[in-house]
Amino acid sequence: MKLSVLDLVPVRSRQSSANALAASVDLAKAADALGYTRYWVAEHHNMPSVASTNPAVIIGILAAHTDNIRVGSGGVMLPNHAPLVVAEQFALLEASAPGRIDLGIGRAPGSDPVVTAVLNRSGATSDVNQFPNYVSDIVALLGDEGATVRLTSGTEYELRATPAATSTPDVWLLGSSDYSAALAASLGLPYVFAHHFAGHGAERALEIYRGQFRPSEFLSAPRTFVTANVVAAPTASEAYSLALPNLQHMARLRSNEKLGRLATVEEAANTTMTPLQDEFIAGSLGSWIIDEPVAAAERVRELAKRFDVDEVMVSPGASAYEAESLSETPGRVQTLRLLAEQLLPS
Repeated sequence: MKLSVLDLVPVRSRQSSANALAASVDLAKAADALGYTRYWVAEHHNMPSVASTNPAVIIGILAAHTDNIRVGSGGVMLPNHAPLVVAEQFALLEASAPGRIDLGIGRAPGSDPVVTAVLNRSGATSDVNQFPNYVSDIVALLGDEGATVRLTSGTEYELRATPAATSTPDVWLLGSSDYSAALAASLGLPYVFAHHFAGHGAERALEIYRGQFRPSEFLSAPRTFVTANVVAAPTASEAYSLALPNLQHMARLRSNEKLGRLATVEEAANTTMTPLQDEFIAGSLGSWIIDEPVAAAERVRELAKRFDVDEVMVSPGASAYEAESLSETPGRVQTLRLLAEQLLPS
């Protein structure tokens, strides 16, 4: 089995953005040393508990601090960006870390209406209705031959993301709906269903992807994996304590309550939630993997078997104790280490 990591660069109580980024660098280095396959960072905007606002910048930082692990986006939310800019960014990342860069592309905005309005006002965005065309454009721009652009004058120009690429990043489509699965299949691209937050619909999306897949110059057969929220600790009780801050945070999000930074373990233990929020937390326990190492690993295996994949991307949802370093993330490192001991070759 292959294991990978999805990171939102969480910001907990008393942490600064600098602390949170340092903690994620620490986590990426641990994942690299433990033999994880890839480390992806998400794109979210204007959230007090998430510092992962610009995947390309973070990927460059993480690639510089790791040696073997693939580093990528999970994902770049294309409506927020000009396709040419995305292609240029990831062509340079690939040049700096050849064979180690993944470009995961999503169709959702990853932001609130205010951020979307600000981005649209600046003009550096793309039309969501042109998403399939823009994905194809990015793939072409990253290639050796580049793309041919016809201007309004009728003149054609060759356009490349970088002058002399010797390798290209792997392009993945991400999604939580049938739409992205069908598009990935039609373009012959690898695909990931966001099971860690969507929960339902993965079976149908993967069935569509595999059933409609058309081989391409990039991929001869369907390629996919699944994501999961996981917290592992020496005991199931400790795992739950470490997961509770994130569970409470998600419950607040679902109930439209104002969000702050991620709570510490102690803060979460002393917090009273509403009955509706407690109900949401209880319901989440079925989709999250929160347990001691052997049981957690077995549930990861079951998830891989259920979706017929050989790779699971773990979103390590452990928070931290108040006494722990603000620039480290011991609970998340522990989750990766305990899973690796059970699931990865030594």
